[in-house]
Amino acid sequence: MSGCGDVKMIMRTMTDEISRRIEEISDDEISSFTSSILTARRIYVAGAGRSGLIARAFAMRLMHIGLESYVVGETVTPAMEPGDAGVVFSGTGETNSMVDIAESTKALGGTLCLITSHRGSSIGKLADYIVEIPLEPPEDREWPNTFEVRQLTGGYKSLFQPLAAIGTFFETAAMIFSDALIADLMDIRKCGIEEVMKRLSNIQ
Repeated sequence: MSGCGDVKMIMRTMTDEISRRIEEISDDEISSFTSSILTARRIYVAGAGRSGLIARAFAMRLMHIGLESYVVGETVTPAMEPGDAGVVFSGTGETNSMVDIAESTKALGGTLCLITSHRGSSIGKLADYIVEIPLEPPEDREWPNTFEVRQLTGGYKSLFQPLAAIGTFFETAAMIFSDALIADLMDIRKCGIEEVMKRLSNIQ
């Protein structure tokens, strides 16, 4: 029976890989993405599956630092207009529901931002700004383009042995990136922790 040492070994493998990949992310892409967030009138965030959880966390943090943010698909999300920005979290850039949201964002005159590991994807070709989190693509197969198919068929190539896969890598790295971006935005906007604390939910 395996003990905690195996878990810690896997954690080290994951953090080492993420640290290595962080160095490959473009500084220019981060700068452009940051500027698009700061200049947007409102920010609409979307993602499917576990990427959707990261997207929701990002939208919440944007609200905490004083930016007007919404999660696509929520009943209280208002109509998008020109001057707004859509931020899509999609490792493959091919998930059908996210492609639809990307196309709608562009059709409505919004700025489309993408956090992905596949620049040449369908969403990548539509995006105004991309932050690419590099990884090794699957071998001998095309990217499955629906979230459900990937979950059922194991459409991600294993990266973190023995338990984790590319999906886990992207989501973990995207979470780290989005939290780091929030910290940077706090500094740029001179938003202190006291201001953030005032916006934390107090009715639950």
